[in-house]
Amino acid sequence: MYELAQMTWEEVAEAVKNGVDTALLPVGATEQHGPHMGCGMDSAIADTLCKEVAKQTPVILLPTQPYGCSIGHSKRWPGTMALNPKTLIDVISDIGDWVASSGIKRLLLINGHVTNAAPLRCALEMLRARHDDLMIGLVHTAQISERVRKAHHDDAEDWHANQAETALMMALHPELVREDKLVDADDPDRTDGCVFSHPVNRTSLNGVTGKPSTATKAEGEALFSWMCEDLSQLVMRAIKEQPPLDQSYHQSLL
Repeated sequence: MYELAQMTWEEVAEAVKNGVDTALLPVGATEQHGPHMGCGMDSAIADTLCKEVAKQTPVILLPTQPYGCSIGHSKRWPGTMALNPKTLIDVISDIGDWVASSGIKRLLLINGHVTNAAPLRCALEMLRARHDDLMIGLVHTAQISERVRKAHHDDAEDWHANQAETALMMALHPELVREDKLVDADDPDRTDGCVFSHPVNRTSLNGVTGKPSTATKAEGEALFSWMCEDLSQLVMRAIKEQPPLDQSYHQSLL
């Protein structure tokens, strides 16, 4: 496995020279996950998933970004450590510049937190405008495939710290789960029919949306297996992909 944090600059250069020019950047968050789960859940799933996929595919694994855009969780529950959207855009954009300078040609942002989506998309837009020879993709861990998406939404549409997330942590990081708290952790999705996008303090009593009490380790193991299989297939497609047209971003027809 090519894990950047453990490689020397010579090893990075040799890997890229030998055609390992795709990188994975796991992006998580540090935020409350109800009374039953640790604040590092989103970073844990992004990190663990990418490490497993990096064992199976020829990619360079970048260190996980542990802070994300979690301002929607409000200051009601201690433990959330959030970046403003503009800050996250700048952080990912800066990292992307250095990725390009290292000779990497393909960068996949693997996002483990729902509301990172907009800032990550903005960073993607900025990077591909600056680097004509860098292809960038954005993949959300809960939407890798239809079966993965369906599993995450099984108990709530506006889910958080729910059955799926809890099951994943039971299987992968049991130290993050307080099983004695599960029986009272369920909280329903109150957003059905809402026109506005409300912060979590106005949609949840305890920071949860869904039914974590129904989670099982076996369910988490099965779901993680799907996620690894489906993301590995996607990464292998990305490694081989070429732009549909070979036309410069910066060259005008005028």
